[in-house]
Amino acid sequence: MDVILLEKVENLGNIGDRVKVRSGYGRNFLLPKGKATLATADNVAVFEARRAELEAKQAAELAVAEGRAAQLQALTVTIPTRAGTEGKLFGSLGTIDIAEACTGAGVEVQRSEVRLSDGPIRLLGEHQVELHLHTDVTTTIKVTVVGEDGETWVPPAETDDAGETADADVTEADPSEQ
Repeated sequence: MDVILLEKVENLGNIGDRVKVRSGYGRNFLLPKGKATLATADNVAVFEARRAELEAKQAAELAVAEGRAAQLQALTVTIPTRAGTEGKLFGSLGTIDIAEACTGAGVEVQRSEVRLSDGPIRLLGEHQVELHLHTDVTTTIKVTVVGEDGETWVPPAETDDAGETADADVTEADPSEQ
């Protein structure tokens, strides 16, 4: 199926590109969402008449996304939650929780913009979370997960009987020496 892109689509093309896509992708995603139109002679003429309008709209959306990214880069979000003694959360923090915390901090973020590459957050501490605000704009924010009492969990350092910190490169005894 040949389509003309009406907006930039990640990993596919820019405005005005004529691309060949699978029928299901075109019918079920691109056409209903208004991201593309069929590449017929009539649609090509209509697109060329609207090209300037579509490019101006995309430039405005990009400027808004870059402004939001600048606000978010300075943002550190702290989320209090219930956790056990070893720093493991009772449950997890997902995209909805992070989006609500960012919105509560003053910058509106949609759930679909939050990218958790390692899955939901399940431990106390600081985590880097990626936000995908626009096809061309991605930023990272710092999310600090604290217990309900406001404290973060720090793993205890392993110590030996003399009170010194144990070395990480401990060698095992050779079983043939016994």
